[in-house]
Amino acid sequence: MEATAHIDTFVRDRLPPKSQWPKLVFEFPELQYPRRLNCAAELLDRMVATGHGGRALIHALVDGKAYSCTYEALLARANQIAHVLSGDLKLRTGNRVLLRAPNNPMMAACWLAVVKAGLVAVPTMPLLRATELKQIIDKARVGAALCDLRLKDEMELARTGCPDLKQVLYFNGGGAGSLEQMLAAKPTAFDNVDTAADDPCLIAFTSGTTGRPKGTVHFHRDVLAMCDCFPRSCLKPTQNDIFCGTPPLAFTFGLGGLLCFPMRFGASTVLMERLSPDSLLATIQKMKATICFTAPTYYRQMAGLAASYDLRSLKKCVSAGEALPDATRQLFKQASGIEIIDGIGATEMIHIFISHTPERVRRGATGYAIPGYRATVIDETGKPCAPGVVGRLAVMGPTGCRYLADQRQKDYVVSAGALRGWNLTGDAYRMDADGYFYYQARTDDMIISAGYNIAGPEVEASLLQHPAVAECGVVGEPDVERGQIVKACVVLKPGYTGNEPMARELQEFVKKTIAAYKYPRSVKFVDSLPRTETGKLQRFKLRQMG
Repeated sequence: MEATAHIDTFVRDRLPPKSQWPKLVFEFPELQYPRRLNCAAELLDRMVATGHGGRALIHALVDGKAYSCTYEALLARANQIAHVLSGDLKLRTGNRVLLRAPNNPMMAACWLAVVKAGLVAVPTMPLLRATELKQIIDKARVGAALCDLRLKDEMELARTGCPDLKQVLYFNGGGAGSLEQMLAAKPTAFDNVDTAADDPCLIAFTSGTTGRPKGTVHFHRDVLAMCDCFPRSCLKPTQNDIFCGTPPLAFTFGLGGLLCFPMRFGASTVLMERLSPDSLLATIQKMKATICFTAPTYYRQMAGLAASYDLRSLKKCVSAGEALPDATRQLFKQASGIEIIDGIGATEMIHIFISHTPERVRRGATGYAIPGYRATVIDETGKPCAPGVVGRLAVMGPTGCRYLADQRQKDYVVSAGALRGWNLTGDAYRMDADGYFYYQARTDDMIISAGYNIAGPEVEASLLQHPAVAECGVVGEPDVERGQIVKACVVLKPGYTGNEPMARELQEFVKKTIAAYKYPRSVKFVDSLPRTETGKLQRFKLRQMG
């Protein structure tokens, strides 16, 4: 590794042992990054320096009014925030900063400021509750947070139980003590920290099948690599493109598609805090957006609404987060004339690694390994499967999995044999003779619903806190609209009745204890749960229950 710019080496010190690191390949000239690199400076400062300063970068609604922010204006704001972080908060390079906000200009500016200042961004979804935030704060030993004022309640609840979290600044509210007040007197120029290309700049948290959060560590060069692979080969954006979509900037899917990709190509982006299928269509119409990022669930619903909107500006649509059913692809194509660009990525890999161009789509297939990445399907012994045989997906490229202090690293990256250094994504695929990959299922018990990863055991833990619940098991159930829904099989304690009011009560209870999107949309009351002789829950039998 290059000499670090981090004074606080907490993240570097908790990377996996080198024997468990992924093998990286940098096969193209655009992936040959210098040893010293600050990705925020490359994405923002360089674009201003090369003549893009006056161009619009972010379109948004602020206080109900249309708002546009240029590259130059975002640079000035990010620089001011960087001064607050390094000056007022006295953060040292390598410190972790929690970011918490819906998709808006200040969230984008805060992310860029953290990276410019040589700190490590820890973005979190707005929907997370205090208990979930506490796990992330403790795992990453976060010392400071920048949070949208509207999300203050859960932030303060989490703060009370996190001794490491010493400083929290709120924004998008103004007033005494706010981030905006501290920015007023700050210079709009900032000397970016001279970070190493392999200095960590982002910890993106994903939830495993046990519900215990996994922090995936990404370097400065990883952020640029995600910009220089999928969009360059499959999207081919120009500076005239206008991006839009639904994924939160806290997801790497959203961070890339709605911020970093547009910046890398001198384009612009629409950041909207809340979007439904119809309001997304209205946004495309109003803003004349050309590229859309969202999940299959949205595309299916948008297909039925598209005739009411003028979508002539829309040229390309990207689907990821869950498998794209071919029926959804065809419905949307009939409604809009657009062939959806499907893709599979992973938080561990930072973004999409298998996809296709609209011209090279193949019915039922996710796509092929995009330029810069290699992919194969392997059997239980680690040997490549023959075409058409289902096995585990293995991937290699310029990015790879590095969990923060987590024994599960050895389950994701192959540490021995011919495939040493390959990443195992946890997906079951088959590959045809032409190198196209066809999704089959998850190889673990993760539930993927409308693009969100939901861990069954976490929902079970929530349900078990309810006084009526004796036992429960949570699995994914196939669903046409959402891909999967969360199904809870519940054994009630004596004296309670399994009926519709009780099902609704349990659903509302879960919504109040963990993020609302994780609640069980299906609740089935049963007399007992199927278990092995040793007491292990047989989840496959739960899936078979009607």
